[in-house]
Amino acid sequence: MSDKVIISCALTGVLTDPKRFPVPVTPAQMAAEARRAFDAGAAIMHVHFRQQGEGKGHLPSWEPKVAVEIMDAIKAACPGVILNQSTGFRGPNYQPPLDCLRAVKPEIAACNAGTLNYLKIKSDGSWAWPAGIFDNAPDKIQDFLDVMAETKTQPEFECFDTGIVRSVEMYVRNGMYKGQPKYNFVMGVASGQPADVDLLPILVRLIMPGSPWQVTAIGRAEIWTLHRRAAELGGHLRSGLEDTFYLPDGTAATSNGQLITALANVARETGRSIATPAEARAMMKL
Repeated sequence: MSDKVIISCALTGVLTDPKRFPVPVTPAQMAAEARRAFDAGAAIMHVHFRQQGEGKGHLPSWEPKVAVEIMDAIKAACPGVILNQSTGFRGPNYQPPLDCLRAVKPEIAACNAGTLNYLKIKSDGSWAWPAGIFDNAPDKIQDFLDVMAETKTQPEFECFDTGIVRSVEMYVRNGMYKGQPKYNFVMGVASGQPADVDLLPILVRLIMPGSPWQVTAIGRAEIWTLHRRAAELGGHLRSGLEDTFYLPDGTAATSNGQLITALANVARETGRSIATPAEARAMMKL
């Protein structure tokens, strides 16, 4: 196990309404929040792009110009930071995130590694959003991997369930991806694998030997136990306003910096030290 832990900050997420939650939208807001997370120990910024028009900030944007403006603002605010672009896109016409990849050329990008029924239930039994599929068939994954190879972007395989974790090795054995995969266990999505500390050692056993991994823990105050277990088992860590709005004591976070400060404290309490961006690049062979 490496003593150094790489911390990622997921700055804003997909659809969170900035009128209700303290998520950044504009390039200036994204840069300011990234700087708070950077100062607290985050070496990597996981970035979603939002529409910039009045009243549109809760909606995703796949305009390359917007993507470049946001990424450039973050880089200027956080010298040396590593950028990780989100690529999640539902439906058969997924050219827009590929266009953004080509425009931004990030060092890392999410590669959603399998299909999931994307569901959530309200207390009255109704759907929290229209029930549907987050579709990531092998041919779609291959298209993303091909563009990432073109832009020299390292894929981060997002795994929402145990079968998806197991599929990543098949992509390597099949030749879809040539390299050591980097896994991200997404835990806590209602229709995916739960944010359960007892599940984590099983997931770690399912990855290809020697592969780096991290946990994305979705939820409230209870996710901090999972972060601690991930640090104890040698994983890398991620938090941010995309993943949670709650600090370990259950109080509401008002910035990404607060969440990353708490995450870095968890790492240090388990005997891990925080990797700088330069150290993270070397560890990840970027």
